[in-house]
Amino acid sequence: MSRSSRTRHRVRNAVVAVLGVVLLVVIGFLAWASTPMMGERSAALMAWRDPAVRIHDAGDAVVMEPTGTASGDGLVFVPGALVDPYAYLNKLSGAVAETGLTVVITKPTLNLAFFDQRPLSTFTRHAQQVTDWYVGGHSLGGVRACQLAEQPGVTGLILFGSYCANDLSGTDLRVLSIGGTRDGLSTPAKIAAGRPLLPDDARMVQIAGMDHAQFGDYGEQPGDRPATIDDETARARLTQALSAFLRDDGSGGR
Repeated sequence: MSRSSRTRHRVRNAVVAVLGVVLLVVIGFLAWASTPMMGERSAALMAWRDPAVRIHDAGDAVVMEPTGTASGDGLVFVPGALVDPYAYLNKLSGAVAETGLTVVITKPTLNLAFFDQRPLSTFTRHAQQVTDWYVGGHSLGGVRACQLAEQPGVTGLILFGSYCANDLSGTDLRVLSIGGTRDGLSTPAKIAAGRPLLPDDARMVQIAGMDHAQFGDYGEQPGDRPATIDDETARARLTQALSAFLRDDGSGGR
């Protein structure tokens, strides 16, 4: 074999090896992204069985509507990274029942919000009766919601255990940020550090004893701290914070 042939052979082998490694990485990533933290069935069933809430799967989202009078407010909610959208049904259903809120929980591409670049209209079309749209999300889903909040026609932003990476401080958005004092991922310190990126009148709430995973119902999450309140209490305090914010007509402090 000539020197040039040996060189071509080595180059070909190197290229094949690199492509093989890339393929393995891609397969591994797809396998990882395709195994979300599943929602707890018992918690989801509580929402399904609530006579004040109507739930249906719209294909690219899960829609929750009040069976009573709708308020006209809607929330497009983006799940945290690798968290099943159904894991948020029970925690969000309280506000649906109490305030008439309509919620559209997105199903992000590859279960990761940052891969989902679909426009907000993809999800708002599922609830044509809504007049005022909020965007929100949990953890990394909240970071994506901050980006969506810059789109025209958005009334406000609702964050669950999250904070923004983009600057919204100069906007007139209504903002509610809910954190947990036992959150080991979006810690109170991290949320406080991101506070300057929100409008001055953003409403900041910290729920004592709540951890990161209690914003949904999907079990424990690596890196989190143990909660000191139970899931029922966490849900009640989330509902209280959401309902107070949504019922505020803006005439007082937020």
